[in-house]
Amino acid sequence: MKALKSLNHYFLRYKWRLIIGFFTIIIARLFAVTVVTLVGKSVDVIEAYCNIEITTAQFKSNLQYQLLLLLGAVILSGFFTFLMRQLVIVVSRYIEADLKDDIYAQYQRLSLNFYKKNRTGDLMNRISEDVSKVRMYIGPAIMYMLTALVLFATVIPYMYSTASSLTLYTLIPLPILSIAIYKLSREIHKRSTIVQEYLSKLTTFTQESFSGISVIKAYTLEGYTHQGFTQLSDDSKNKNLDLVKVQAFFFPLMIGLIGASNLLVIYIGGNQYINDQIELKTLIEFIMFVNMLTWPVATVGWVTSIIKAAEASQIRINEFLKIEPEIKNNTDTATPIKGNIEFDNVTLTYEDTNITALNNISFSIEKGKTLAIIGRTGSGKSTILELIGRLYDVTSGEIRIDATSIASLNLNDLRASIGYVPQDAFLFSDSIKENIKFGAPNATDEEVITYAKAAVVHQNIVDFKEGYDTILGERGITLSGGQKQRVSIARALINKPKLILLDDSLSAVDTETEEQILENLDQISKDATTIIVSHRISSAKNADQIIILDEGKITQQGSHNQLIKEEGYYKELYIKQLDEKEM
Repeated sequence: MKALKSLNHYFLRYKWRLIIGFFTIIIARLFAVTVVTLVGKSVDVIEAYCNIEITTAQFKSNLQYQLLLLLGAVILSGFFTFLMRQLVIVVSRYIEADLKDDIYAQYQRLSLNFYKKNRTGDLMNRISEDVSKVRMYIGPAIMYMLTALVLFATVIPYMYSTASSLTLYTLIPLPILSIAIYKLSREIHKRSTIVQEYLSKLTTFTQESFSGISVIKAYTLEGYTHQGFTQLSDDSKNKNLDLVKVQAFFFPLMIGLIGASNLLVIYIGGNQYINDQIELKTLIEFIMFVNMLTWPVATVGWVTSIIKAAEASQIRINEFLKIEPEIKNNTDTATPIKGNIEFDNVTLTYEDTNITALNNISFSIEKGKTLAIIGRTGSGKSTILELIGRLYDVTSGEIRIDATSIASLNLNDLRASIGYVPQDAFLFSDSIKENIKFGAPNATDEEVITYAKAAVVHQNIVDFKEGYDTILGERGITLSGGQKQRVSIARALINKPKLILLDDSLSAVDTETEEQILENLDQISKDATTIIVSHRISSAKNADQIIILDEGKITQQGSHNQLIKEEGYYKELYIKQLDEKEM
């Protein structure tokens, strides 16, 4: 249970509820035992009447009294059992929610490299299925364990003091039941772990298939994908059947051993009653106690299985919770961003691929100016933007913003000052309005419209039947590529950022719309520093400074007018795109 110790601080958070819950368990079980003893006393009254030891009037009076006490004990036992579940099980739900919150918060803290190494389906499975297994330990396992302990502590001493030899015979099948269920639970745990692994694989496969459905359809791979899903689904089904076959033994085994205990009580207790060794009420009480004890005894094995499954799941959860983010916020002091950026001999080698994306890069850009970055695919253009957002830390060299090392800036302030439009525009399954407001959740509807107009997407939106309230499909599939890019630009601008980073985010719009967006951008963000990554000369020509990247190095640097006069990649691209435009 070493891994489960990490849950102790959650228990402390709800300690008073759990303490009260523990006392309600004791009270509920004491009333349950009282019910049995009151049944025994009722049998005494009936037996006394049958032996003509009391009158009919006394019999009715005594029996009514016992039945009223019995009814009260049953009601109180039921009430405290309900209260027990409300306290302990509800706490387990609270802790489940807290644990999911902490895992999700950790997922958000972790660096980009983490998501390159882990699959989305597996991450989803750990925050759902694994947490559910841990909750079973926090709630039902602890509750049933405490219930069993309280029952053993109260029932067995009472039984032994009443009829010691019958007690020993009665308890013989119970350890066998517990051991059998323990062994069965171990096998269930082993097979359920395999089922969980296949569930992760199935979740990952379906998530990737749904996300890439347009590619699947474009390549007519529906049959091939369905075949892969069917194979994985069949494997998962077979593993589930292996688990169910073992689980099928659980209740028959329990009922069989309960029956064996009852037979022993009836046979041995019956003989002892015939021989006047015990009273009739004792025999009836023992039958009731056996049935009362059976489930707690069975839960010893079942709880052990839950704990083992919870520990396995908590180990998987702890793997993530213990990971230290590669990118850390090194200061709690606010560091307002103005917009001056300087790269000083910056080199970055990606850890996962060992590819050097940038090699000894140096450049600077003043606040309010525009920098354009052009280069072939894989030349390191997007990497520069990711470094400015500190999604990665440099391998060597230094990035300074406002003459301060980027690593010394408050990470939240830095990222809050950035309006970033990635290469692959990502939109959420929400309304267009909420997607734009994602950049500034408190923005007004008027501001949403203003920045949608700046991104030249307003007219497209109002043409939709639901306008700004149009709900987008997953990843914004409802919109065209150009519309997604322009909604993303509106989302980046609405926060009035100090740094605007556009990563080839005008590639899906025509040149006329592109020029209009750039013109609007120049008007509404005069004080912002803008960096535009593009493959188009039209996006870069009006920038204050242009740099050309090739294999992670700067090969050319200057203004548009300077670069078209130099022999090199920029001039070649300019002539090529000019010819294409004329054609």
